[in-house]
Amino acid sequence: MHSVKPLPTFLLQRYQGWKATTYAENSAWYRRLANEGQRPRTMVISCCDSRVHVTSIFGADQGEFFIHRNIANLVPPFAPGGDHHGTSAAVEYAVTVLEVAHVVVLGHSRCGGVQGCVDMCEGRAPELEEETSFVGRWMDILRPKYEQVADIEDETEKTRRLEQLGVVASLENLMTFPFVEQRVNDGTLSIHGLWTDIAEGTMCQFVNGMDEFQPV
Repeated sequence: MHSVKPLPTFLLQRYQGWKATTYAENSAWYRRLANEGQRPRTMVISCCDSRVHVTSIFGADQGEFFIHRNIANLVPPFAPGGDHHGTSAAVEYAVTVLEVAHVVVLGHSRCGGVQGCVDMCEGRAPELEEETSFVGRWMDILRPKYEQVADIEDETEKTRRLEQLGVVASLENLMTFPFVEQRVNDGTLSIHGLWTDIAEGTMCQFVNGMDEFQPV
């Protein structure tokens, strides 16, 4: 594989700095994590967006969260088959093996994936309509929710609302997984929907009975 290159210098320097400081000061803790294995209480499904820093937002240390990131923090519906199901596999492992007590879906403002879905639905992104577009086919998970925002004239508000509906769609899809539904119904697992504004640092949570997001 001649295309694989050595790590850039700036990343090597950052690693070396971490090893000499953070790791050196907490080496016993890291060894304990390695030897005893992980026992996170919470799974967080968040976006790949580099601006969404889950552990910083919640002040979490290593070993606290089982984190899965994908485009637009979406969970597909339960669909066993021969395809590759990275998100579904992560949910299965977290719930059935790690036995987490909570699954959190965390959406965010200015989400490029959600904006892509809006553009696709409004005919401005023909490249996403191509069958060869992995992003486009992934955003098909969210596409049915577009009908609920199609009449919103303000583009910023339209995208913000679809970002939140993406969280709702993921919560709905989580409940199509039999092992999730079983544990939710028996009270050993709870699912939660959050949306954060990157610029303001605010957080809203989905309130099921009221079918809306409210500030936390």
